Amino acid sequence: MRRTNRTLAMAGGLLLATTLSCTGTAMAAAPPLPSKAVAAADCRPLANAPAQAQAIVGAACSQIGVPYSWGGGSIHGPTYGQDYPGGGPGAHDSQVKGFDCSHLVQYAAWQGAGTAMPEGSWNQAQWSGATARFGRAQGLGPLQPGDLLLWASDPGNLNSVHHIALYLGDGKMVEARESGTLVMVSDVRLNAQYAGALRITGGNEQPPAGTKRFMTWGTGVNLRPEAGTQKPPAALLPGPTAVDVLCQTHGEMVHAEGYSNDAWSYLPKYKAWISNIFIDDPAAWLPGVPTC
Repeated sequence: MRRTNRTLAMAGGLLLATTLSCTGTAMAAAPPLPSKAVAAADCRPLANAPAQAQAIVGAACSQIGVPYSWGGGSIHGPTYGQDYPGGGPGAHDSQVKGFDCSHLVQYAAWQGAGTAMPEGSWNQAQWSGATARFGRAQGLGPLQPGDLLLWASDPGNLNSVHHIALYLGDGKMVEARESGTLVMVSDVRLNAQYAGALRITGGNEQPPAGTKRFMTWGTGVNLRPEAGTQKPPAALLPGPTAVDVLCQTHGEMVHAEGYSNDAWSYLPKYKAWISNIFIDDPAAWLPGVPTC
């Protein structure tokens, strides 16, 4: 079951480093924004791309006009963020429902392609599931819509990536840029901090036939050989990940984070069960998943 507050708590220190530049501390002031209708019309794939890449772009573009919020956003949509400790336009982002740069990317990848991206722009920059990478010297020539653009304080060090956006083609991108602005279409900034790009499409992201994909939450989540905790764990999920659910059933009641749930889901990849408590979805009984 999804819990917005724990999503922010889990990110912890990730949120600070992820969004520093997105608040404008390392960027020039954003240009005046066009109307939402005009911006939305301009947000689309501007070059040929596979259907999966187009779906990722479409998911990001569906959020045009949503406010930037420091630490805000999830795979499900905008959330209230956190107050930016440096003050300025982000000082009250806990009252603003929106996205920061990396959560917009995470949302688009999940909604468009069922691809589970990590939190944090530098973690996304180093994501092991990338199907292609492009250096800063290559410019925009080899890129396609849906590729992720990176900026870093040291372009040679992916640990220093502080901003991320989705490429549209033709020198344009969609981004959650900084507090006080809206999700927008911008010209790609090929400045001294541009660190290259990566492609997140082309892999085996689609759920196997007969299953439905969900994201988990929490660290050290035990999977069990049956719908209960009496037997030793069959596998361990070290952190949030995408899981493909075949069916669900009622089993042992589980209590965690102030919630209780007796629903369990079967994961054929692991040949094991997970308590629905650890499925990142608003519903205790997962929608669209049959009973085992």
